Amino acid sequence: MPTSSFLPIKCVLFDLDGTLLDTAADLLAALNAVLHSEGREPYTLAQVRHTVSHGSLGMLELAFGLAQTAVEITRRRAVFLDYYQAHISTHSRLFETMPAVLAALEAARIPWGIVTNKPEYLTFPLLANLKLDTRAGCVIGGDTLAVAKPHPQPLLLGATRCGVAPQQCLYVGDAERDIVAGRDAGMTTLIAEWGYLNANNEHHHWPADGSIANPTDILAWLH
Repeated sequence: MPTSSFLPIKCVLFDLDGTLLDTAADLLAALNAVLHSEGREPYTLAQVRHTVSHGSLGMLELAFGLAQTAVEITRRRAVFLDYYQAHISTHSRLFETMPAVLAALEAARIPWGIVTNKPEYLTFPLLANLKLDTRAGCVIGGDTLAVAKPHPQPLLLGATRCGVAPQQCLYVGDAERDIVAGRDAGMTTLIAEWGYLNANNEHHHWPADGSIANPTDILAWLH
């Protein structure tokens, strides 16, 4: 729970995959498209869930190991991203109870936004398909700036676009880079335990201000 040392929160910023949206099934489908193209057996959601936050390269490493050549990685990643772009929102949805959280923020006139390492060409269509693009106070992609998380600059830009000082922003994420970026930006940080966390519980050692099990727990940090 927050302590009296925290400034009042006037803006909530979210990581995208594994925090705001459950995108694992669509990313799994893209990986399985690559595997199918090479005559390999498909993976299950349970096999890839803890790797989703590492993006296409992390998922390809999981499936094909570290011995891939540069040519193989380039070819496989192209198949992965082409498939994913064409099926980007087939199964992706807000995490359970997240709709209520966003509605509560909007009712309280607290802006919320997205700071992700997902590139803009994938982020914007995904949000548009889910009708979230016009609701977010800011959308910062992994290539909006020359740097991405764990660098704090994307979060600082998000705060600026929402018109709120970084010290009055809350950043919620499910990867260590999220917590490091939020801390270095001077924001309050929360670990999203419902996200794509590593199975070995490394998140217990991340430098976060708190760790929450359900999106609705965010609301307790707004006072």
